[in-house]
Amino acid sequence: MAARSEGTIGQEGIILTNDDASVCKLSAVRHGYWQDPFISHLVRQYERKAPEIHRGYYARVMAVQRLTEAFLARCGADAQVLNLGAGFDTLYWRLKSAGCRFSNFVELDFSAVTARKLMAIQRQKGLMTAFKSDEGEVRVGRAALHAEDYHLAPVDLARLADVRTALEECCLRPDRPTIVLAECVLVYMESRACHELLSHLASTLRTAYLVNYEMVGVDDRFGQILVQNVRGRGCDLAGIEACNSDQTQMQRFTGAGWDDAKVWRMDVVLRRLPSADVRRMERLELLDEMDILLQLLEHYGITVAWRDPDGLGLGELDYT
Repeated sequence: MAARSEGTIGQEGIILTNDDASVCKLSAVRHGYWQDPFISHLVRQYERKAPEIHRGYYARVMAVQRLTEAFLARCGADAQVLNLGAGFDTLYWRLKSAGCRFSNFVELDFSAVTARKLMAIQRQKGLMTAFKSDEGEVRVGRAALHAEDYHLAPVDLARLADVRTALEECCLRPDRPTIVLAECVLVYMESRACHELLSHLASTLRTAYLVNYEMVGVDDRFGQILVQNVRGRGCDLAGIEACNSDQTQMQRFTGAGWDDAKVWRMDVVLRRLPSADVRRMERLELLDEMDILLQLLEHYGITVAWRDPDGLGLGELDYT
């Protein structure tokens, strides 16, 4: 979703990126690209999207979910998930339904987003029942929800003091392995605020694995067109310089204290997904202009970074 100071001119445009992404995911789910029985509870608007969009989101959603599952499998049931700018993401419920075990799942976003997500969760018993346990009650605030293993909290990610307070309220434990997810989030932050946030996470989380999805390689002509299109929607890409290349993406994390980092461009991600999955996806819809899709995906990527003092091999995790 997003991360800029609340009250700035560009916030509305950034928040709308969550709505657009959610509609795209719902369209892909309805066309059979992946199973998600929860997204229709959070997203009411439906608009059929093009096959290119469906395939791009398929690669993105599958890669993030499989990296998360790989991390949880590697680190055990004490592991935590921290989803920055979570928007209307349904990963908590998808992981629970798949039998994945974790100790805590924290979602942070602007209050305007968390308030809407909270209302949708409260309307649906199928979402609320996932929080039920014998050990704790579900506490609901104006734009926040706190359960035994799930926390939804409003915060401006550009305000580090507020982030620290929110993480304490959400019972995130620095001593437990934590995977941090950031999908189209950091690019909206001023470089200094982004660096402070990443440095804080690197210095306080003992064992951590960060998955960042956003534009990369935008310093060519096609990339500049992408940037202009996003800015045309009212989004000031304050952190776009980190998206110039694979090297600038990795430096963003290693320069903030993370052990190391690497980048997968999304065209590579799509090609490396399990062949059976790719064949099934290709049977769903006809795609005439594969070259155009691949050109677009070449300018998006997943950057992973890690802190691994105990040698768990986090740098070896893969999405395939």
